[in-house]
Amino acid sequence: MPPEGSPFRLLYDLGCAFAARLELDELIPLVVAKCREVLGAEGAAVLLLDSERNQLHFPYVAEEDPEVAESLGELRFPADQGIAGAVLASGQPVRIDDVAADGRFYPDIDRHTGLTTGSLLAAPLATAHGTVGVIEVVNRRGGGAFTQADLELLSALAASIAVAIENARLWAQITAAAQGLRAQVGVLRRDLAPPERFDDMIGTGPAMAEAFRPMESAAGSAIAVLVEAETGTGKELVARGIHRASARASEPFVAVNCAALPETLLESELFGHRRGAFTGATQDQRGLFEAASGGTILLDEIGDMPMAMQAKLLRVLQEGEVTPLGDRQARKVDVRVISATNRDLTAEVARRAFRNALYYGLGAFPIDVPPRRERRAHMPQRAHCSLPAAPERHAPKVPGIDPAAPARLVRFDWPGNVRELQNEIERAVALVADGQAIGVAPLSAKLTAARGLAAEGPVAAPPPSASLSQLREARTAFEVQFISKVLAEHGRNVSRAARALGISRVALQKKMKEYGLR
Repeated sequence: MPPEGSPFRLLYDLGCAFAARLELDELIPLVVAKCREVLGAEGAAVLLLDSERNQLHFPYVAEEDPEVAESLGELRFPADQGIAGAVLASGQPVRIDDVAADGRFYPDIDRHTGLTTGSLLAAPLATAHGTVGVIEVVNRRGGGAFTQADLELLSALAASIAVAIENARLWAQITAAAQGLRAQVGVLRRDLAPPERFDDMIGTGPAMAEAFRPMESAAGSAIAVLVEAETGTGKELVARGIHRASARASEPFVAVNCAALPETLLESELFGHRRGAFTGATQDQRGLFEAASGGTILLDEIGDMPMAMQAKLLRVLQEGEVTPLGDRQARKVDVRVISATNRDLTAEVARRAFRNALYYGLGAFPIDVPPRRERRAHMPQRAHCSLPAAPERHAPKVPGIDPAAPARLVRFDWPGNVRELQNEIERAVALVADGQAIGVAPLSAKLTAARGLAAEGPVAAPPPSASLSQLREARTAFEVQFISKVLAEHGRNVSRAARALGISRVALQKKMKEYGLR
């Protein structure tokens, strides 16, 4: 080990101190502070190369004037300009006693900060993978110029600094990958939890055909999709269906409810945060945009997003990058955005509650999902799909739905959409005995009274002014009731019931599947 007080001992101690820092946020402040102290300079800075933009920037600055440090921290300039650019290109350190007289001087930095640069030392930060930046010290404290020995010392320190920066960057990549995996595992665990929604979209008839066609088209492109639908109609199922049918199907799907989180927490959830960004931020955290990298993010209830957050989201859409809370460096993200709302966003834009530019950014491809009352025919099938989840929350084991019940499900308007139906089935499961099918009795009175329906009466004829959609609904309701009755009369033997109905066995099976009568 070099003797105490020798220049080599100083280099050794500083090299060890730099190598012990594995995070850039800790390493760079230490580097600039030590260089400023050892070389007696008024200021010191590390300039790192942003290779994607071919720019140099100041991730941290040590300056006697805090306002100058803040100004430098916000500054970026082309990597081929200035003395730093020349050092970066040549890979050689320089000492300049009169910066203003040097033709390579980039005066915009002094104009931007109000600083007057007199003398300067600069050395490249070279690694095995290329030069990652430049370290500079400016203006010897007390006046005068830097010496050649000062330049040699800075050059020797630059070698240790470059290795430490390279290690810190590799550590940051490993940490970021681990954080991203943790975020994705969290999302997957949430998806694997007992479902609160139905697993697949179910629907038949003209209304759903009109909805399915644009979904299929949207899946084939990367266009931003806006799902407009009433609460409970399955907006997330639409988004998941588009994701599964797209080229991103093997990548993550992440859903976030923008109405469920306060503004500050929503920003942290979406974009992430750095340690110390706010009280309780004890470690860096990747946001959901980064967790969804390569895949799809669903911004549900986007109409409830605060205006300030709308501006930040718009920047993400325009620039394709996010900036975590407490960080100055943006991060590139490759995420498809699907948004969903139960609000009329055109009306929200008109009353200045939603940003016009964001609406057009999100709503390039709108999809209107019809409410349940416009697709009654598949309500029995939807009810059957909800049965497996219901017994998990109730003791009875229910084998199915009695043929008499589906007609009640078809005729009701379901203003609460899927959630109302799910609650109805859970209520019925709780009321029936173990092993008993759900019949008419455990259904709530609102279903029995729907559209003036008597307990066992026939389907009421529509009024003369009924529309074509009402005629389809009436015909569907009659088919459900009539097929259920014939199946019951023949002990649910499909072959005998088909002969009684005068249709083929295959046709009856198709009807039973369509109406959920299996």
